[in-house]
Amino acid sequence: MKMKGIDANWADEFDGAVTVCNREGIIVYMNQFSIRQFEKYGGEKLLGTNLLDCHPEPSKTKLKEMLAQPLENMYTTEKAGVKKIIVQKPWLRNGKFSGVVEISFQLDENMPHFIRK
Repeated sequence: MKMKGIDANWADEFDGAVTVCNREGIIVYMNQFSIRQFEKYGGEKLLGTNLLDCHPEPSKTKLKEMLAQPLENMYTTEKAGVKKIIVQKPWLRNGKFSGVVEISFQLDENMPHFIRK
């Protein structure tokens, strides 16, 4: 898909972590935020390594399920008072299931919630 007026590399400087792995779990993309976020684990050196090796159970089993078939996973987490949302979605290339995209970013502690009709 062509994007009008937007660089195809929009995720590079996105203010949240964008990490992509192929169906074998190999990390094929990390944006700059993701590289910084995982610096203590190797940062950019994680590219080409297996994402499964970065996860303990039960997360590892969940990721294996997501790599076997196109499943979604979404949750919030909190560490040291910082709340984040984690969104994991199937990565499709030309309509073919190719792996998993994970986008995570910090949530504002006073984030409003609206119910729309």
